[in-house]
Amino acid sequence: MVDEKHLYDAHEAVPIPSYEEATSSHPPSRLGPQEISDDAERQGLLGHNLSSQTSSRRRNGYYHPPSVQSARTSEESSGLGSPVPDDEDAELRAEMEEMDILDPESADDGRARRNRARGRFSKRFYMITNTLSSFQLHGLSWPSSAWAWFRSKLPSIPEEYRPGWAVIARLAGLIVIIGLVYMLVVSEIMPVGSGFGQPFNPEWVRQFAQSKIETWRIQDNLKYITSYDHVAGSEGSFYLGQWIQEKLKESHVDKLAHDEYWVYLNYPKENGRRVAIVDPPELAWEAKLEEEPAYDPPRPQTAAFHGLSASGNVTGPLIYANYGSKQDFKRLWDSGVDVQGAVALVRYYGSQSDRAMKVKAAQNAGVAGLLIYSDPAEDGFKKGDVWPKGRWRPEDAVQRGSVALTSWIVGDVLTPGRASTKDEKRMPKDKNPGLVTIPSLPLSWRDAQKLLQSLKGKGEELPEEWVGGVPDIDGWYSGHPDTSPKVNLQNFQDEEEKQMIQNIFGSFEGLEDKAKKIIIGNHRDSWCFGAADPGSGTAVMLEVARVLGELRVQGWRPLRTIEFASWDAEEYNMIGSTEHVEANIDSLRANALAYINVDVGVTGENLWANGSPIFQHAWIRILDRISDPHRNKTLKELWNNGNGKIGGLGAGSDYVAFQDLAGCSSIDFGFSGPEHGDMYHSCYETFDWVAKYVDPGFTYHNLLAQIWVLLILELAQEPIVPFNLDDYAEVLGSQTLELVEWTEKKGSNFDIEMFDPLTRAVSTFKDRAKEFHSWEDYWYGQVYGTGGFEPQGLTVQRLAHNARMASFETHLLDLPQGKDDKEPHGIPGRDQYKHVVFGPDASGSGYDAAIFPFVRDAVEVGDFELAKKQLQKTADILNRASDHLLH
Repeated sequence: MVDEKHLYDAHEAVPIPSYEEATSSHPPSRLGPQEISDDAERQGLLGHNLSSQTSSRRRNGYYHPPSVQSARTSEESSGLGSPVPDDEDAELRAEMEEMDILDPESADDGRARRNRARGRFSKRFYMITNTLSSFQLHGLSWPSSAWAWFRSKLPSIPEEYRPGWAVIARLAGLIVIIGLVYMLVVSEIMPVGSGFGQPFNPEWVRQFAQSKIETWRIQDNLKYITSYDHVAGSEGSFYLGQWIQEKLKESHVDKLAHDEYWVYLNYPKENGRRVAIVDPPELAWEAKLEEEPAYDPPRPQTAAFHGLSASGNVTGPLIYANYGSKQDFKRLWDSGVDVQGAVALVRYYGSQSDRAMKVKAAQNAGVAGLLIYSDPAEDGFKKGDVWPKGRWRPEDAVQRGSVALTSWIVGDVLTPGRASTKDEKRMPKDKNPGLVTIPSLPLSWRDAQKLLQSLKGKGEELPEEWVGGVPDIDGWYSGHPDTSPKVNLQNFQDEEEKQMIQNIFGSFEGLEDKAKKIIIGNHRDSWCFGAADPGSGTAVMLEVARVLGELRVQGWRPLRTIEFASWDAEEYNMIGSTEHVEANIDSLRANALAYINVDVGVTGENLWANGSPIFQHAWIRILDRISDPHRNKTLKELWNNGNGKIGGLGAGSDYVAFQDLAGCSSIDFGFSGPEHGDMYHSCYETFDWVAKYVDPGFTYHNLLAQIWVLLILELAQEPIVPFNLDDYAEVLGSQTLELVEWTEKKGSNFDIEMFDPLTRAVSTFKDRAKEFHSWEDYWYGQVYGTGGFEPQGLTVQRLAHNARMASFETHLLDLPQGKDDKEPHGIPGRDQYKHVVFGPDASGSGYDAAIFPFVRDAVEVGDFELAKKQLQKTADILNRASDHLLH
């Protein structure tokens, strides 16, 4: 059993440093091995020699705190992120000389041509002058022997005239160099394809990036990431952030930065949690709550608790309530089982997949406290089966997680709509719409088994759909308030209203349009060791950054800025990313081109993606370049064999604030395996589990890296941003029909004519999207017609075209229209959410997308007059966004 002294107690020297303790040089015993001066903290923790740090301080007598060092030894890691060695440089030059730089998709349809600029559109003169700008006339030097030979052939000249002849000779040499460079460019031996400020052909860059991904580095990254637990705001997360920053520095980013916020977090208090049968005495029993050590020798493990849960100590009759949905509690009531004042036991997933919504449903039903356990049936285990070993969830595994009501408030629940700076005014926790009010705890099925056995013969014998897969249960019963055993649920915790968290950033600055950003995000905090969530994503993101760094060393620059972000406190309520968005909301609305998120990178071999429909075209293009070696098919073929569409965005990860608050087009993707990831949010989510069961050989981690880097390059180096508004219009059309059908099932007040404004707006948008994209045909024609040169006037038009495309989703936000606009904005009751197309589902699971959320919220509560107003508002905003495309 895990040492209870490891629990994060705010009153001890624990891994939850305050801001001053985490960034000052005193006391070193709290901060750990590295002392950071105020000046160093202000400069973003740059320049630290992390690999040399050690510590003798132990936690709980057997665990060294994270030593903030490279995952490899100094000998092994000396080449990580360093410039390409001489032998690799020679190989690169050979590839450049031998490769025939041609676009393999040059025969694509007109839309494909409109979305790409290839080597044949290069601004040759720009590249020649750019290349020659590195030469200075007075700095030309030849080998001394060659110069001596050349000088011996010159006639004898009086001394006073010799400087002029030297200049002429140097000019002659310069002309020779110009001619040589021109010949190389024309023959396409040098990879200088597209121009537009780039010294490399985009196709060559893509091939280089794919070929340079090294699987062993991803493995090493993940091995270090999972070497200690790193809950949000803790010592572990702080140290891991420093390590990630050092990795980004090794990747030759142009700029490193970090930001800090002081947010509301909770941590379990030592001896503060208890689940026990207290009556009748003959059934007395107490749950273990914790998991067995996942590592040998043991390492400290995060205690089992729910993030942002309510404190409390309650006792009541035990009632089993299936998945804990509103329908489940209603069924119990209809069956004569009163749950008021009860301690309810429910299982994860099922008809209510959002754990926070389970707690809210129980709270609304009058339950005093809730226990949520991981049922083996969710892994495919059925009654009578022998429990499988290996990749399947152990009997003592506990799924931690947040119970914040993300559908109502995302980010720090005490400062919705405002960044949680140290002095920002907080709203009270009492009656906070983002927090539940009854205590809850997660359980393993080993502990749940005893509770379920205690219900035998009490209450209603349950139907098959309520029966789980916990072994050795002789009949499944609901329990009853008059006959069930009494259970005590205790959940006392340390609540920190101003706990410091830190986000880490590294940027490759754009050469042509520096202000426009493609933001690449992954959170680093986890509930325990976090091998899949989020370690697999973090390990891959760092490899993607390293590959782009290798390109940077070769002289490559993106047209637009690429910014990598490592978020803290995602697991609690997407806190780090949301606070960053709220602190920079105007800048992001103006300049954030796209947000690309990977959270749980790999838990299997099935590719999935959710995001804005605007990515559909670019997404398919990159999948056609990548093959699954296990199935001998391209990812495009496998994708099209599935649904072939990008899904909608709910509120499951760090894209929420970017898409729904800032209006930045976002996408989230990864490879999934078993439905729920087996070890999800348990301490058994370790490196060994991933390496042995999830992705042996790390094949799909490698494929994820290829997808990620290719998507970044699509958005960062193409002259015309490869967004496709026709795809967006198609999705809006189909979603409008689905909304009509869903509304018709919801109430007798349904009126088909109420949808007329929205259907007209979608039709108008479809026409304007087509007109908008037609300019791209004109641009390509002009560039073709000038042999690859882009006149300055055309450049200005192209940049404006890209800007209008990038801001399309920003114009889909419900924002004030001028200083005199005093109307309320955002979804009523949860006004943080401003996007009229995407938002989290408020009635079901916050993880799920609610397309046209303004309308759906009104219909859900049966207010059809409000629904009509929201349909008109959605249509008006869509029309405005359409207008901005052409004006």
